[in-house]
Amino acid sequence: MGVTEKMWDALTTIIKMNDKVERMAGTMKTQQEKIENLTARIIRLETALEIALSAGIAGKPSPSKRLEHKT
Repeated sequence: MGVTEKMWDALTTIIKMNDKVERMAGTMKTQQEKIENLTARIIRLETALEIALSAGIAGKPSPSKRLEHKT
């Protein structure tokens, strides 16, 4: 019965490993979705920042649009 017991233990180990892999895949999928959502939020923030800088915050011209007067 030693061989049968070893095979049963090996089969049990494989089943447990498969379950862990499936759970890890689910966790990775959830994390990937969170990363994609954060990436989209960052893109929107960058766009808003660029719009604000190009339009001038609170009506003030942005530093790139200021004209320097040299006398």
